[in-house]
Parts: sequence; C-alpha cells; structure tokens
Amino acid sequence: MFLLYSAPPDLTVHLFSSMTLSHEKEEVEDNTDIIMEGALIARDRVGVQDFVLLDSHTSEAAFLNNLRKRYQENLIYTYIGTLLVSVNPYKELDIYTVTQMQLYRGVNFFELPPHLYAIADNAYRVMCSEYNNHFILISGESGAGKTEASKKILQYYAVTCPTTEQLQVVRDRLLLSNPVLEAFGNAKTLRNDNSSRFGKYMDIQFDFKGAPVGGHILSYLIEKSRVVHQNHGERNFHIFYQLLEGGEKDLLSWLGLERNPQKYAYLVQGRCAKVFSINDKNDWKIVRKAFSIIDFTEKDLEHLFGIVASVLHLGNIQFEEDSNGHAIIRNGTQIKWISKLLGVHLSILQEALTHRKIEARSEEVLSPLNVDLAFYARDAVAKAIYGRTFTWLVNKINGSLANKDSTRKTVIGLLDIYGFEVLDTNSFEQFCINYCNEKLQQLLIEMTLKAEQEEYEMEGIEWEPIPYFNNKIICDLVEQKHKGIISILDEECLRPGEATDLSFLEKLEEKVGDHAHFVTRKLADQKTRKSIDWVDFRLLHYAGEVTYCAVGFLEKNNDLLYRNLKEVLCNSKNGIVRECFLLSELDSRRRPETVATQFKNSLMSLIEILMSKEPSYVRCIKPNENKEPGKFDDCLIRHQVKYLGLMEHLRVRRAGFAYRRKYEHFLQRTKIFIRFPKTLFATEDAFEIRKHLLVSRLQAKYKGRLGKRDYQKKRKAAIKLEACWRGVLARKEAKKRTWAVQIIRKFIKGFINRKKPLCPENTEFVRLVQYKYLMKLRDHIPRNVLDKSWLQPPSILEEISEMLQKICIRNLVQKYCRGVTPERKVQLQQKAVTSAIFRGKKEGYQQSINLPFADTRLKETDISPKVLQLIQGEKVKYATPVVKYDRNGFKARERLLVLTQSSAYVVEMAKIKQKIDYATLKGISTSNLCDGIVVIHVPEDNKQKGDVILQCEHIFETVTKLCMLANKQNLVKVVKGSLRFRIGSGKEGTMVFTVGPEPHVFKAKDGQLTVVSNQAKS
Repeated sequence: MFLLYSAPPDLTVHLFSSMTLSHEKEEVEDNTDIIMEGALIARDRVGVQDFVLLDSHTSEAAFLNNLRKRYQENLIYTYIGTLLVSVNPYKELDIYTVTQMQLYRGVNFFELPPHLYAIADNAYRVMCSEYNNHFILISGESGAGKTEASKKILQYYAVTCPTTEQLQVVRDRLLLSNPVLEAFGNAKTLRNDNSSRFGKYMDIQFDFKGAPVGGHILSYLIEKSRVVHQNHGERNFHIFYQLLEGGEKDLLSWLGLERNPQKYAYLVQGRCAKVFSINDKNDWKIVRKAFSIIDFTEKDLEHLFGIVASVLHLGNIQFEEDSNGHAIIRNGTQIKWISKLLGVHLSILQEALTHRKIEARSEEVLSPLNVDLAFYARDAVAKAIYGRTFTWLVNKINGSLANKDSTRKTVIGLLDIYGFEVLDTNSFEQFCINYCNEKLQQLLIEMTLKAEQEEYEMEGIEWEPIPYFNNKIICDLVEQKHKGIISILDEECLRPGEATDLSFLEKLEEKVGDHAHFVTRKLADQKTRKSIDWVDFRLLHYAGEVTYCAVGFLEKNNDLLYRNLKEVLCNSKNGIVRECFLLSELDSRRRPETVATQFKNSLMSLIEILMSKEPSYVRCIKPNENKEPGKFDDCLIRHQVKYLGLMEHLRVRRAGFAYRRKYEHFLQRTKIFIRFPKTLFATEDAFEIRKHLLVSRLQAKYKGRLGKRDYQKKRKAAIKLEACWRGVLARKEAKKRTWAVQIIRKFIKGFINRKKPLCPENTEFVRLVQYKYLMKLRDHIPRNVLDKSWLQPPSILEEISEMLQKICIRNLVQKYCRGVTPERKVQLQQKAVTSAIFRGKKEGYQQSINLPFADTRLKETDISPKVLQLIQGEKVKYATPVVKYDRNGFKARERLLVLTQSSAYVVEMAKIKQKIDYATLKGISTSNLCDGIVVIHVPEDNKQKGDVILQCEHIFETVTKLCMLANKQNLVKVVKGSLRFRIGSGKEGTMVFTVGPEPHVFKAKDGQLTVVSNQAKS
C-alpha cells in the first residue's frame, strides 16, 4: 500500500516505488556507482545527487562542496530538479556502455543516479506518451564538454530506440553525421582540443512507434576566418590534418599534397600541427567510413577533397611586387594545382587573383591589385569556398537523413553550439559567439526562472520572488533595431564614404556610449582605461567582461568577394563549387546581407524553433583551464555557477513546485512525498535492508499470478473476439449516432422555443446561453466605478444582467469607499464644501480642484508665542499669511489670519489687531473674479471697528476652512461688480471689481477701493 503525503512547495522530493525490475536490470544491480550513491553511509563522501536535497541550499559554498565531492568520486552528473549539471572529467569513464544505456531505458527520472541518459530517456518517454516535440539545450563555455554530451545522447537514442533493418540505415547516418561535421567544423583552440567552430541544431524525427526515421541539421556561422588565420596554440579545421595524415598515397598525389602539414601556410600559424590528444589518422578512417554510409558518391568525394586541397594550395600562393607596384605570381606551381582541382582556366584564375574588375557605367575595367590587396583577395576566396562548401555538406547530409513519409513526426532537437569565449584577442567571431550565448541564456531565463515565477504569481500562489540577472539588456544592446551594435556595424559597412574600424568605434561611443554594459578607453575611468586599447571596446556579458578588438570588424562583417573572382568560381567544373556559386548571383545587383545580420536572423529563427518545443537542460561546467583530470578549480567553477544562474535555479526549484502536471497524471506517477531530506535518506536505508527479501517474495507471487491471468485472458479473448467484435463496433456506432441525433434535436428545439418560459424543451439551450454569457461577462466586468461599459446580454438574460450590473456597481462603490483614508475623507469633505460655495460662481475654481488643501499654511512655531498666550491657549486650527487693507486710505498691511475652534484673529507680529467670534460673524463676501479678496462682515458694536478686508493667496482653502470652523457655509456670498462694506460706526464703503492686464488693488479718485484681476484661463 502506498500513501500520498501532502508537502508544502518549499521542498518536494520524489521517491518512486517500482518493485519489479526487468531481467536486464537485475544483471547490473551490482553497479558500484549506484550502490555507492544509494547508501547513506557514503553520502558524506559522495554528496547528494540532487542539489535540491542540500540542507544549506542557499549556500554557494555548500553547492561547490557537493559538486567537488561528486567530482572527486568520478560522479560528474548532479541534478537541480530536472536540470542536469555536468562537470567535464577530461578522461574516459566507464559509464557510457550499452549496459548503462539499457539500465536507464524506460526508468522513472529520479529512480537511478543522475546521468545524461536519464535526461535523454525522460525527453523520449514524454515525447512518446504525450506526442509533443522536445529539445535538449546543452550549454556551457568552450571546453566544458557540450559536443561530447550531444554525441552521447545521439548514441543513446541509436542503441535504445526500436528499429528495423531499414531504419538501421537512418540510425547509422544520424550517428556518423557527427564525425563528418566535426572534421569540417571543429578545431583545436586554446581551451578545447575539439571545439565546435560552428553552431549545430539537429532534429531527430521519430514515428508513432518511437523509432528514429529521419533528421535535419541547421548550421550557424562557421568561423571562416580560421581557414586563413589561427592564433598561437590553435589549429585549422581537423579535415586538413586528417587528409594529410590519413589520406591514401594515391589520393594525396592526385591532389598535389605532401604529408607534412608544416609545408602549408594555412596550417602552421598556430605552431601546433601535431596534438598528442588527437589521432588524425584514426579520425580520417572514421570520416571515410561515414562518407560511404551517408551516401556520398565517389564524384562527390573527389570534388570535396579537391576543394580541401585547393584551399591549402591557395595558402601557399605568394605575391611579389613588379616595377609598377602591382602584384604578380612568379611561382605558378600552386595555382596550377588549384586550376586543376577547381576546374577553372589557369590564366583567368591568375588574372582574377591579381586584378579587380570595376564597373564604370556601361563598361568594365580591370584594375591591378597591390600585394596587400592580392593577399586579401586570396584569403577571401579561400574563406568563401570553404564556408559555402560546409553549407553544401550540411545540405547533403540533410538529404540523406530526410524522411520521405509525409505522416506526422515528433522530434527531439539537440542544440550543440559554440560556448562562451574569452580569448587574449577577441574579434568579430567571438562577438558573434558570445551574442549567441547571450540569446541562449535569455531563452533559459525566459523558460525557467522568469516563466515559473510569473506562473506562480498569475495563479495567486504565495511566493517570495527570487532575484536573478535578466540579460535582456545586453541582448538589446547588441541586436536592437537602429540602436544596437549590429545595426551600427551594418550602417558603417553600407554607408558611402571611407568607413574604417575606428569610425565604427567612434559611432559606438556616440550611440551606445551611455549604456551601462558598454565601455571604451575614451569612456572608461582612470583605472579601467589601462586595460583597454584605443581600438578596443568592452561588453559586460552575463558571463563576465569581454574586450573586443574592433580591427577587422567591418571586413569580416562585409565578407565581400571581388566580382571577377566570383565569376571564375561560378564557371568552375567542380560540381560542388558550381552548386555553391550560382550564376544568378552575378545578375543580382542587390548588396547581400551582412554576416552579423544573417547570424542575428538565423538566431531569431532558432529561438522561435526552441520556444515551440518542450525543453530539457544540461549545464556543462569546465573544472579547470588546463584540461587536467581530477583538478577542481574552485574559483573558475564558482564563476561558472554564478553566471549560469545555477544558485537562482536551485532556489526556484527548492521553493517552487517540483512537479507541475495535471493532478491525474501526477497521481499515477508519484507515490510518496517527504518533507525533509534526512527522512528520505532514513527511509532509503530501511528500504535497502528489506528490499531483497521483499522483492523475491513479490516476484514469486506476482509472476505466478501474472502468468495465470495472462493465460485466462488469452483463452477468453480467442473464443469471443471474432464473434463479438463486429457487434460491439456496430452497437457502439449506432449508440453514438442516436446520441448525436438526440442532442442536435434537443438544441434545435431549444433555439426555436428560446423566448418561451423555462420548460423541458428549452432548458438545456437556455442553460448553455446563460453559461456562455456568464463566461464572457467574467472577462468584461468593469474594473472601476467610472467604467460604465457592460456586456450586451441576450434577450432572455436581460433581467439577470441588469441585476448583476447593479450588484457589480454596488461592490465597486463599496470597494472604493473602503479604500478612502481618513485624511482623504477630510479632503473630500472640504472639497465638497468648496464646490457648494464656489462652483460655477467664481473664476479659478476649476484650476483649484486638483490642488489638495493643506492642514495649515503656517506652523505654530511661525506664530509669536505672545499671540498664542493672548488667545488663551486655544488650539490653532489654521493659519495663513494675508494682506489687510486699512479702512482709512486702504493701505496694505502684512498680517496673519489665525483660525481657532471658536474665533478668527487678525495678527500683526506679536499683537492681535482684531478678534472675530464665529458666533457674531454676519457674513463672508468675495468676488466672482480671479482675485484673492475676501471681506469678513462683523456686527455693528463697540468691539468691532468695521468689516475686515483681506487678500490671501489660497482664497478657496481659506474661505472653506473659515466657514467650516464657523459652521456658516450659507453666509458666503460671491458678488459681481461691487460690494458694500462697513468702515466704522455708520460709515460704509464700496469695493469695485474689474478685469485688467495686471492684478492691482488701489484707491480710486472717487474714494472707492478698486480691485483689478487677470482674466482666468479656461
């Protein structure tokens, strides 16, 4: 009996309880690695096989320590949930045998120790069961083991997938396409003896039975510049050395080659033609065998090897200067071989290498080249021939792998692409390679860290966001339209005039100089400037800083081939060259896309392909820079763990839900949940003790019962099958049709009677209409009180819709009211009083609506303590500076207006000039114009000298505060033209309001107080 324990999402651990193992698995139960990983007593030595099980899962030190323990025990694979971390051992390990492949075949993901085969098998099983497409993204920096990992996965599918004699051919071609592409596309670099110098994405196609029936390969940006130049300690592409080392004597003689690579200029620049870790002779045999299986004809191979040899001969052509400073070829040996191998006319080829054809209106002129331009032309031909031949090679392999059956296939994609590179001198190739790695890192972020957290937030799951670095800002810096580095590079390449690498660098400084991830010597601070040359620029990639030398960027991006050289190649008798260089190219006057733009577009297409598939991830880590077995460089690995985002991925996996599937599927696959890792380990140890006895008993009973049941089922099936099957099918079909007719009839009747009262004839139709309307209404409910829109209901639901609308509006109003704070409520109350007094009466009111009222314009500290003492301790509710106009002569005096709970005070410095009790207040007057004049009317008695004339900046705020404190809102009058006010006992004055260009208050010649104000802006 199995129990399902509920565990919170912070830690979920799977323990699968498969009780029966196949006979093949019983044969390998004594596998030492599995016993060592399964035993609790050994865990202190070998670490945990899933980082999610670490107690200190947030500690980088614990992460590295666990990785180190496993690496020292040759356990190079560790999980983070379903992501596999692989550390390159730099030695052969006995974990890739056929026995190991059969062991992992069809086994639940977490049942056996981590392995590349588990990732491959899991993707394959899910693809077969759910009939969807997958891809396995293998990433890491150069030398981390990505290419080897992709080969192991391909071998696993070749061995474990079902196959027939016919499909065996496809399987062999899939496997042997790798050594061919590696020979032409891989090379030794400083960091990797078998570094991929091109990007490769392979789709393996499977039929409905899960058998591999075909494949397709996409290649990306082969590093053509390696053909003509290699850094110290690096080699050219493997095929050159393999041909010289392993090629038959007759073949080399026919190609005009010698076995010694030191005799070829294109092979000696790196000064390491021989590498002890590479056996070129054996590799040549494998490539030759692969050619025969992949369906290359003898003619194809003759032309292909002719191209490889012609590239070597091109490198040995030397140019000299004649008396006119023009380039000439004195030694014609090499060019004769090229002419023979490529099938071009000798004199035409020689002329094309030393002259350039220039079109001037309707005529063509041959311009002699100097020595430097001749070498440039020679190298351009070598790069163009090799680059296009590689594309032809990929297409040829695709033709042999193509499946002609038009039925739907499912695919598993393998992405093996060049890793992140930081060399001593980084050029255009490293820029493209690192941009590619930025895009793949962005894809992983989008599909794991970002997507999973957004899914939790969208579903309303309580979740503490886990921060991570999103490298989209770097991708945008490189690829943004019109503003990115690629667009600026293309602009420099295409613009008329003299464009140089330095002008390109200046354009970068001008357009992206303020970007946080871009630095040049000119833009850098004093400390950084020392490490950047004048022709360099530095990008802060997700994996660290990389300094690029801008020299050669424009030339490599343009990748131009002189027209007369292209004409020579288009007329070649070599079949491959003729396919690669079409005559139609000569007719086109359109400038071809630049290399960077082509690469960007192909990357965008690749990302679209990957986004449409279910992902699996393998993160490869390089343990040291020297490719030494057993050496674990903590600093280097810590840097890789950081920029690969493994700690963030671990935290998301640990905090998140380890399994996200439909509940029914989930329940079928999962048996036990355990909260803590220690409990799991203890459970496993207890299981180890009882396992053998329990398994033997269960197998004995189970096999006997299974055999008996199988016999009985077959006997009954054989007797009844033929008699019953046709009847069952017929009855099922008749029942299905009857049901369909009844449903259709029922809904037609419902539609006809839809306007009648609810009855059996229209009930289901009405219910369906109601359900659809409510489902639509759910997505169209108003979000706030001001939104008056409402989904138009069907006629039968108008009454219900009206009721729902009222409920919705009531809820929105209640929600709004609950959100109003006490301070906001006071403001609204004051604004309501202001509206009642001034709305439509006084100019400037509309402009004051959005301005909040202050509690007071003066603090108590701004009022004289003597005044505060004179008002007998009353609390100041509001105070503001005002200008008071005397009753004699209307002179302006600076005063303060202080409002308390019971009285208003006009204050001068430390004196109270006038006190007005709210109880005796007769009224408040103000004009309808845009001025700050307010007149406070007081009663005729000995205490009061007359009405108070004040001018204040915040007229609406002051009047509102005054009338609310006095509780006499109805005493405020807004007058037009003029108003009368009392000057003293028995005397009255007149105040006239008018509009003028400048606001002004003065005493007119007739003795009246005149107030001039501006016209308020509408």
